[in-house]
Amino acid sequence: MVEVKRSKFDFSSSPFIVIWEVTQACDLACIHCRAEARPWRDPSELSTEEGYRLIDEISRFDSPLLVLTGGDPVKREDIYELVAYSVKKGLRTTVSPSATPLLTKEAIRRFKEAGVSRIAISLDGSCPDIHDSFRKVRGSFRWTMKAMWDCVQEGIPLQINTTVTRNNFKDLINIAFLIKNFGIVLWSVFFLVPTGRGRKEDEISPEEYETAFHIMYDLSKIMPYDIKSTEAPHYRRVVIQRRRKESGGHLNPGGVKNATDSIGRAPLGINDGKGFVFISHTGEVFPSGFLPISAGNVRQKSIVDIYRYSSLFRELRDYSRLKGKCGVCEFKHICGGSRARAFALTGDYMESEPYCVYVPKKYSG
Repeated sequence: MVEVKRSKFDFSSSPFIVIWEVTQACDLACIHCRAEARPWRDPSELSTEEGYRLIDEISRFDSPLLVLTGGDPVKREDIYELVAYSVKKGLRTTVSPSATPLLTKEAIRRFKEAGVSRIAISLDGSCPDIHDSFRKVRGSFRWTMKAMWDCVQEGIPLQINTTVTRNNFKDLINIAFLIKNFGIVLWSVFFLVPTGRGRKEDEISPEEYETAFHIMYDLSKIMPYDIKSTEAPHYRRVVIQRRRKESGGHLNPGGVKNATDSIGRAPLGINDGKGFVFISHTGEVFPSGFLPISAGNVRQKSIVDIYRYSSLFRELRDYSRLKGKCGVCEFKHICGGSRARAFALTGDYMESEPYCVYVPKKYSG
């Protein structure tokens, strides 16, 4: 039987990653957008002062990574002040802007001056035809390439986010080799959750998930940057299986190389609501941006209390309550399946990961 060591991190008291969607405003119209972003800002967004108070509360956690995302964070005029305040409070702070004409070299320089630890930019195709059809705005690929080079020139650690769909599944290797030229520290490969504008018809099959995982693992052995999955924790199972096979049966779930900046690699076992928390532009607190069930609002309650004590988050962290294959899987403590995808496709966030082909040894269903 395979035994997997649990993470040393105490996700019951502190998340590893806090995502704050500072706005839903964005000038792109991406086909997968969970936020269903639109060009204008919502007047009910958290204000600058409310943002400062939220950052104060986040700093009470045990040194989490704070990611300011959107929409497009650059649509907020105060984004640089929010970054600077977060850095001043001692938080490792990253930002995920959209590649539009708003993301000028001056904007990137201002992020650097504010102390940002990393900038994450989305790239969903190795050529304009694929990427622009994904983003639904012609010129998006060109703006993305420029923004990436501007980050390189400013010396800001760069992360690339790619969402896998039927539109770009066969382009993954091309994307991997293209981004190699930019000295990136991390390629975060997102797997679609059918929420917002994301549609089930755009999903790749469970078998193609497995193919993608093996592609990612093979690339991780030759690329100078780290590779991780988002909303596909079963990639970790493939990594362990491949390493075990390569080592002649010896299982070593550790040994993951770290990125070369101050962020580091997320520990094993992180999942929706477990080491991960998402705050919407209006202050609603979700287990992730892809699992749209609120556990409360930061305007009424501390993010710390919501994360630690809400029944939703406590249930999501209790893997004894996982159902079906996930409930008996020998890899569940380092994987756990996407709780967001389980909810999107079954209506039950504790059900089995619907896009995993692995059959656990103890499963008899």
